[in-house]
Amino acid sequence: MNEKQLREKRDQELIEILNEVRVALAGASVLFGFLLVVPFNSGWDDATDSQHAAYVVAFLATLLSVVGLMTPTAYHRLRWRERNKERMLRFSQLGVVAGIACLAVAMTAATYIAIDEMARTGLALAVTAVVGAAFLLVWYALPLSGPYERWDDEVDDEELHELGSHPRIGAGTD
Repeated sequence: MNEKQLREKRDQELIEILNEVRVALAGASVLFGFLLVVPFNSGWDDATDSQHAAYVVAFLATLLSVVGLMTPTAYHRLRWRERNKERMLRFSQLGVVAGIACLAVAMTAATYIAIDEMARTGLALAVTAVVGAAFLLVWYALPLSGPYERWDDEVDDEELHELGSHPRIGAGTD
């Protein structure tokens, strides 16, 4: 793969990750907004200790989710026009995966709060366990369960790192 093709692939990967983040970030932001108002509602003082604990987990996990999901945007803006898009993509990948994991935790904890308020605690725990298992299955186990054909199979890690860290002069901007 020549340097121009590699640059085009990285540009495509950046577009893909930013499009994916737009979807997840909207949900995380809405959840965060709702969670911000919960403690200020008049009935919140009557919540149980387990609901308060679940709220803290949901709130902090949502906050960390937004941090992770915003990683590509922040990194891109801070390092704009520098020629190390491979590093940015790898770092952004870690942030987004962490953000998605935190979002799953937050939504699972929020599920517990809502169900526990409406039904018995036993039912809330059962539903929360099913929701948590669904996130693990659909967001992690299924995507990681089979082989995945990579675009860069013919490029070894050392070559990829070299091309990402030391582009040729005149190779254009990322």
